Amino acid sequence: MKTVRIAVWVAVLLMAGILGWLTLNVTKTKDAVSEGPFGVPFTLVAQNGQPITEQAFRGKPTALFFGFTHCPEVCPTTLFEMNGWLEKVDPEGKKLQAYFVTVDPERDTPEVMNQYVSNVSKRIVGISGAPDKVADVIKGYRVYAKKVPVDESKPDGDYTMDHTASVFLLDAAGRFAGTIAYGENPDTAVKKLENLVSKG
Repeated sequence: MKTVRIAVWVAVLLMAGILGWLTLNVTKTKDAVSEGPFGVPFTLVAQNGQPITEQAFRGKPTALFFGFTHCPEVCPTTLFEMNGWLEKVDPEGKKLQAYFVTVDPERDTPEVMNQYVSNVSKRIVGISGAPDKVADVIKGYRVYAKKVPVDESKPDGDYTMDHTASVFLLDAAGRFAGTIAYGENPDTAVKKLENLVSKG
């Protein structure tokens, strides 16, 4: 009987040790994920027609927005506001950068992005590319984007895009550092960007 009790205790201690080890390793893995750059590697096309990769989101804190040029309200409003925040927080453009990635690459060619973004800001860089590669980036950055027909009876006709409306904030190492919600108080948005710059 005593031998059975000892065996049970040994088994319990062994299980506790295994669970402790597993918990420690899961925690380490989560920490490693949160410490790594946000998103996925990619090669897309900047609005000037040049290749651009995820390395563009390194070296300086980054404000990153996903949208499309046919967007009736959210995207033009957000780009206009982003430009104002950038001018207020970093008027010389040396500490902070911003990008606008299309979720509608079929219509938003680099040329279209260049014309659209340039009308709003000299500080924000538009990004497009092949639809399959853009789709990978959308998924990798955990952005919601869905094509929605304007007329449901004509699924192949004109369409709009439902998409995540928040601005993603990345630190200088490309790590996720928060978001600015659509319609957020301008003072709060500016403060978030100031904090982002101060942390680097």
